[in-house]
This record gives sequence, C-alpha cells and structure tokens, in this order.
Amino acid sequence: MHDNVVQVEQRVGNTVRDHVTPALFIRTAPVAITAWEVPDEPVPFAEAVNQDFEPFEVGRTWSKPWGTTWFHVTGSVPDDWGQAGSAVQLFVDLGFSPLLPAFQAEGLAYRPDGTIIKGIEPFNRVVDVDGTSVDLYVEAASNPNMLEHFFASAPAAAAGGMAAALPGTLAPVARPHAARLGSKSTAGSDPIYTLRGLMLVERDLEVDALLADVSVLTGLMRELEPSLPRRAEILRALEAMCDTIDPDDVRASAAAARKQLSSALDAPAHSTAHSIVAVGHAHLDSAWLWPTRETVRKCARTFSNVLDLMDADPDFTFACSSAQQFAWVKEYYPDLFERIRVRVAEGRFVPVGGMWVESDTNMPGGEALVRQYVHGQGFFLREFGLLSRESWLPDSFGFSAALPQIARSAGTDSFLTQKMSWNDTNKMPHHTFWWEGLDGSRIFTHFPPNDTYGSDLGAADLAKAQRQYAEKGASNVSMTLFGWYDGGGGPTREMIAAARRTRNLEGSPRVTLGSPGDFFTEAKASLTRPEVWTGEMYLETHRGTYTSQARTKLGNRRSEHLLREAELWSATAATRGLVEYPYEQLDAIWHTVLLQQFHDILPGSAIAWVHDEAEDNYRRVGDELEGIIAAAQRALAGDGDATLVFNAAPVAERGVRPLAAAVDPEPRLSVTPVADADGYVLANSLVSARFDAAGLLVSLTDVHSGRDLVAPGEAAALLQVFRDKPLMFEAWDIDRSYANTVTELRDATAIRIDGDALTVTRAYGDSEIVQRFRLAADANELEIETAVDWHEQEKLLKLAFPVDVRADHFASEIQFGHVLRPTFANTSWDAARFETVAHRWVHVGEPGFGVVVANSSTYGHDVTRSTREDGGTTTRIRQSLLRAPKFPDPDADQGTHVFHSTIGFAPTVVEAAAAGYRLNLPARAVRGNPANAVDPIVTVSSPSVLVESVKLAEDRSGDLVVRLYEARGARTSVTLGLGTPFSSAWRTDLLERELDGPAWRGDETIGLELRPFEIATVRVRTLG
Repeated sequence: MHDNVVQVEQRVGNTVRDHVTPALFIRTAPVAITAWEVPDEPVPFAEAVNQDFEPFEVGRTWSKPWGTTWFHVTGSVPDDWGQAGSAVQLFVDLGFSPLLPAFQAEGLAYRPDGTIIKGIEPFNRVVDVDGTSVDLYVEAASNPNMLEHFFASAPAAAAGGMAAALPGTLAPVARPHAARLGSKSTAGSDPIYTLRGLMLVERDLEVDALLADVSVLTGLMRELEPSLPRRAEILRALEAMCDTIDPDDVRASAAAARKQLSSALDAPAHSTAHSIVAVGHAHLDSAWLWPTRETVRKCARTFSNVLDLMDADPDFTFACSSAQQFAWVKEYYPDLFERIRVRVAEGRFVPVGGMWVESDTNMPGGEALVRQYVHGQGFFLREFGLLSRESWLPDSFGFSAALPQIARSAGTDSFLTQKMSWNDTNKMPHHTFWWEGLDGSRIFTHFPPNDTYGSDLGAADLAKAQRQYAEKGASNVSMTLFGWYDGGGGPTREMIAAARRTRNLEGSPRVTLGSPGDFFTEAKASLTRPEVWTGEMYLETHRGTYTSQARTKLGNRRSEHLLREAELWSATAATRGLVEYPYEQLDAIWHTVLLQQFHDILPGSAIAWVHDEAEDNYRRVGDELEGIIAAAQRALAGDGDATLVFNAAPVAERGVRPLAAAVDPEPRLSVTPVADADGYVLANSLVSARFDAAGLLVSLTDVHSGRDLVAPGEAAALLQVFRDKPLMFEAWDIDRSYANTVTELRDATAIRIDGDALTVTRAYGDSEIVQRFRLAADANELEIETAVDWHEQEKLLKLAFPVDVRADHFASEIQFGHVLRPTFANTSWDAARFETVAHRWVHVGEPGFGVVVANSSTYGHDVTRSTREDGGTTTRIRQSLLRAPKFPDPDADQGTHVFHSTIGFAPTVVEAAAAGYRLNLPARAVRGNPANAVDPIVTVSSPSVLVESVKLAEDRSGDLVVRLYEARGARTSVTLGLGTPFSSAWRTDLLERELDGPAWRGDETIGLELRPFEIATVRVRTLG
C-alpha cells in the first residue's frame, strides 16, 4: 500500500478547518444591544439594571483595565429556528484572545429577574436560549491579560494557564507596561477590548458531534506509534470521513460521515489500559494577576458554568476547594449558593481540601495551618453537613513535613498535588504513595501523572498520564483534573464529550467521570503496599517566594502572633469571668489572615493591587487585635499604678513565667556600647560582642566558655547584595547562579553610639541600610535591627552569619517542630535545596554547643559550610531579607523595611525555639493592680513541650482548648496544670472532636505521652 499518511492527515485537517467547522452554525440573527459602563468598582445586578443603558453595537471598544460594562441583549428567535438536531444559542465574543483563556475578559449572563444563567469565557462563549426570544444581561469584566503582555511567545490556546510556561515552553520578556496593569492607579483608562460578536446562532448538533468524534480520533492517532495497526485504522476511518463529507452540504452528510468513524470509536480499550478518573476542576486562584474582588466574580462565572454542565450531564462531577470561595458565593450570590448546595447533597459538586484557601504550606505558622482546616472544615460541616476527606493543594509551592499530621488530625485521609512535577533538578519517584510527616503520621498521596491540574482531556494529556504513571505493575489508576484553570472557567462541554468518547477506546486510557473519593477508594484498594516518601516535599523552583514582598510576610508573621496573644489573654480573662470572649471578631480576623496565606499572596507572587490590599488588611487587623489584647489585659491587670509584665510566650521572659503576668520582677536593662582603640564593644556577664572600626561584628564570645561564635577572619551580620535575575518567573524564582555575583557591604558611611545601640549606616546603589546592635543586660543573644530604605531592582539582599561550628545538618523551625537539612551537597537533591524556608529560627550545633539565628519576619535562608585553611569549618547562615522583582509587581519591596534578628548561644533546639519565641512575642508592660499577678491558664512540666495556642472552643460552649507540641523530637511524658477549676478534660483532634483515649476528671492529673513532634489538643470543661 502506498504511503500517503502525511497527505491524509493534511486532508483531515483541511476538511475540518475549511468545511466542518464553518458548518457548525446553521445561521445567525442579530440582537439589540444597549450598554452601561460602571464608573468604578463593580456593582450588584439590582443596581446595574436600574441605570441608563445606551445603544451599543458590535465593533465598539468597551471598558478600561479592571472596568465593567453591562450589556443588555434583546431579540427574537426566528420562527423556523430550533428544529430537531439543532440548538438556539446566544453567541458572545467580548474581544477574546485565544491565549490564556482564564486571564482576560469574562462575562456573567443574568436573566431579567436577576438569576444567574452561566459564565461567558473565551472557550465557553454561548448561552442556550429557550423559547422564542432572548432578554438577558451580561456583566462584562475587562480584566487585562497580563500574561499575554508578559510573554513574547505563547503555546497553542489548548495549553492555557501558567503551567504552560514550564522551562523550554515560553520565552518570557518583561515588557515595562505589563506589570503596570497590576494596579488601577497605573493601568490607564483607555478601553482595552472590542466587542467582536453578539448574535443569535443556530448550532447543528450533528456537526458538533462530528467535530468531537474527529477531535478524539485525530488526537489519539497522533499519540500512537506510526507502526501500530490501530493508528492506520484510525487514519483510514478519518480518510473515509473526508470522502463522505460533502463540502457543499456538510450538514446533510454529517451523520453519514460519523458512521464512517463509528467502528474506530467503538473499538474497546485493551484490558491493560490505564484507568483514569476524570474530575472536573477549575483551580481558581483566590488572587494572583487579579484582586480578590475579581475572584468573587470569577467564582460566580465558574460555578454557574459547572451547574449548567451538571444540568446537561448526570455523571459530571466537580471538585472545588477553598471554603473562602463558597463563603464569597454565599454572601454575594445567595441564589447561586443554594443551587450549589443541592448539587453538594447529590455528591456532584464536591467540596475538597478542607482548608479556608489553598494555602501556602511553607510560611504559615503552625496554628495558622491548623486554622486553615478548622475554619475550612467548619464551613463545610455547617453549610453542607460533611467534612472533606481529601487535602487538596495542586499548586502550592512545596509542602511542609508538618502537613501530614495536621491534615490527618483535621479529618482528611488523602492528599493531592501536582506541583512537584515542576522540580527543576530531580524527578519525584512516585505518583501514588504514603507521605510520612515529621512525627511519623502518614497520608495517602497522589500526583496526577499528566502533570497538570487543568487537563483538556485531550489524547496528549491522557497518553502522558499512562506513559508517566510510576506505579505501573502495582496499580493502574490515576486521577486527572480537567477544566480551564488559574483564572477559573472550569470544564467545558467539549471536555466532557472527549471523556465520553474515551471511556472505552482502543489505544487510549479508560476515562471515567468521577469524584476524588471515587479515585482514592479505587487507588487504595488496588495499591496495597504503597512506597513511602518521608519528610518535606521541597519544590525545586519558586525559591524566591520565601522572600518576595517582605511587607506581606511581615504582616502575616505579626498577625499570627497578635492572634495568639488575643486568644490567650481573652481566654484567660473569659474563664475567670472578666470579659466576654470575642468569638465573632476573632473569626473575622482569622478569615482575613487565612485568605492572605493563599499560595499567590503570602509567597509574594501577585500583582501590586493584591499586596497593597493585603498590607492594608494587616494594618486593620493589627489595630483590632491590639484592641482585643489591651481590653483583656486591662481586665486581668485591674486598676493601679504598678507595672505588670504579660508574657504570652511558652517560655520564660523577663523573669515572668510562660503565659502569665507578674509585677515587673526584673526591669529590662540594656548595656551601653563602648568605643575602644580597635572599634566597639557590647558586653554583659554572659556574652561579649566586638565590632571593628567599620562597625562589623567580628567576635561574639560566650564569657563562661570563652568560645567565639564568629568564624576566624569573618564578620557576622554582614550585609550582602546579589544579582537576582531568574531565567523564568521573577517574583517566584531565585536561580542557583545568583551566588556567582556578590557585593559585601563592609564600608560604613556613619557609626555612632546612640543610647543603648551601636548604630552603623551603610549604602548600596540608591539604598541606605542602618543596622542597630543592642544587648540586654541578662541576654545571651545579640539583637540586630536592620532598617532598609530599598531602591534597587533585580537584587537580593542577605544578612550573613559565618559561625565557627562544624555541623552536618542545620535545624530549621517549621510548624510544630523543625527539620534537619544538610549543610553539604553530596547529591543532586542536596544541591537543589540551595535556598530553604525557616520560621522563627535556624540552629547549627556540635554536641553540647550550638548557635541560633532568629528572625521576626524572614523566611528565606541558606546554610552552607566550608573548610578553612586552619582545618576548621565555617558554617554560613544567611537570612534573605529583600528582593526586587519587576513582575508581576514592578515596585515590589521598594521603600522602607525594618528587620529584627538575633544571634546567640543555644546548646539545643529547645533553646533555639525559646529564642524565636522571645523575639516574636516580646513581653508587654501594662499598668495595673500589683495584687493582680496573672497565673498561667495552663502549665506544662517538660521544657520540650511548648504551648502553641490557648483559646475557647469553636462551638461557643465556653470550653477551654489548649494546643501543645513536642518540640525536641523525642518521646516525652508531660503533665498539664490548669490555672482554673475544671470538671473534665479530654483529648481532641484539631477540629475539637473527642478522641478515643484517656479523659480526666477535675480531681485528676492530666498526663500525656507524646511521640516526637506530636501535636496534642486538650479540651477542658471549666467551672466558672
């Protein structure tokens, strides 16, 4: 047989393009259009429809960046339309681009009574019309397509989303105007879209089905090996289809053409074909290249599209994470929410994740990560009567080793992500496995093997899943998430049509529409001995997100600690009958803080609008929390002129016991810097800090042992500036090559003794940096304040601490414990971990000796070691303070910042943890009655068990809830003491539900046996 494969494939493509696709719409009819442009921010339907609408026509421009135009569309359906085999629809083209469909103009269609019909998207442009007329409103959002402006070249439209921009796919070019679109103040006021189409159309359903048949078969054919008989069979069926189609009357010949394809479509899949559970999804980012106000509208568009699909297909299910998004819909679109509630009850609109948002997991504190689940699962339980069984973080930037324990204790037993496929150096070895966390807890985990959370269910994605699935031979089922994503949109009818045709198709994996629960049930049954991955899942990319947008990170850290104080002192005062516990106010604040831990807000990868709003929110909640704290402390302190010191930390501070208040027992004093011939000295009875004539810290000595922390010939607290020009995503990435170019700021422009501070000023470029060094009289930690007026671009500022310690590993605080990471790089896994995340402290040590470097708002660190000529080892700890990326916020990190760090002696990680708490939870002085010293509401008998949270129960019962954890990494027995009478106490999970196990009466001692890094929650019924 002559080889004419290329010619046939070209003929099929030409036939579809030139004849079949143009025949999809039988005919068109005009509609009448009027419009009203919203002057500023979006308005509700009821307000919009009462405005004066002006005549509008196709071809006119509409709305500035971030603007809204309401279109009113009316018309009559021609009498002879809507016969059998056709459908009448309204076709809308707002000026769509084929690139990145969820990142541009979008619309939401309403009936005149205000009920929502569906969203209008670039690849979802039609609204079904019932009856003989059309009368509807379209709320059109002119969101600028920032990625289209940013990338010089782009993949085919089917790729979609930022995931298409993996290395080697796109070449990014930072065009100066692109990022300016990220703020209303700089985006401009000229219209950015042209209405290109608004008309009635009559769709031929047989032609529509033919296009779906051909799409599936041509896609499958391209994925099959050229030598396979199946490929040839499909090719000849497609050739017969071309022979059958009459170019002059496609509609009349479409049914016959479909028959030519039927044998190819009816051939059953191989018995060993991979099985795919296809779950509808949208992965709608709660903010990113748009503000949260636009996400609210995106939710309405996406969710109404989903409901429309459910009306048409009884097997279609959709998984939706983020309780916050459900809450937005309930608040702003209550009728839509009630429709969703019905589908949730049917098990088709599936709440997953159990979290308030799809949070970052590297930087939120332990209690905040718990509250993601407490508030997320709490919403699902209240509104839908269910708890999510699946933790769901497809796009977060790496995963903390603390997460398996937290997720399991919050009611989930399965975990899903695909982000680890983005690793730039090493490939994760599993797709379905046990993930074992810090304490030994395990959660059943799955990575969709087609490496996306937004499949189109095309043959390429399906084949990739089958080809890459790592557990072949042990199991044969994976999950695929399908639908337009990042900016929402979700599944389309075309995707569902593809799923129907690949349910049992030779050469293709078997595709079944299902739910996450369907998949995990099947996967757990089929994979009886999963492999195990232990510890953190470090993402080998997006390392810059530990540092970008320092003000957002400071706001998060401060809010978390203020919330701890507000809950602790309010609970202490409430159980003693002094105040009403502010449940509602605290819940509202938590919702704001949890929202801003979303994986494109806290990591610093969103537009300027998002971060400006986040910083305003942090200021607002900070003021509210200060008010709550002050009210509770005033009630506890009473009236008087004595100074009471309140210590909210779980470690002693200023002579005050943890979680207690006392009349100022030891007023905090600082030593005064002294100048000498060699420089300057700050010294007390415990440590001595020496600075050279340039104000560089060249020695920090333990007075009792005589040991110096600073490595010989080095300077600590040294400011270093690096060139920071990542190859791909500016706000996200720090490339390994950054370390090749460094400027050390060793020269001072001014040095002075300013009260108790040695103040050193240095300059770099257009920036000025002022460091203030202080030493308390009773401290073994040197305090370092670094105030930066930052005006650089594409630079990275680090604070370096070279210490004279040989350590194979360094300990970094994470939620409810710490992880050990190597200081060496034996393997590619070690080498790829060149920038890491830590919370309040990093510790390096030798047996019996150690160093802690603590911080008040920094997350990015790197720790390396080198061998000196004298044979000793220098371990270099560096905090990443500031970056200056240009996209997506061109002014990221510009302006003033203040960082607080300490360096000191800490033999073990327990002392290191104490240093981190002291820095982040400084004691507060309050005027009050000297007789009103406040006993702690809870005490613990072991120094390695730390109390993380004290609050009242979520159910408003007034029960006291205490959360604590083992911090050293050792099995520990601990006794809890309660500073209030109680009738009973018992252990709960993180959702405050009673666990099997011991309970205690009020006359019994509360004793706990904790495994290493175990989190324990104790609920107490108080007497008051």
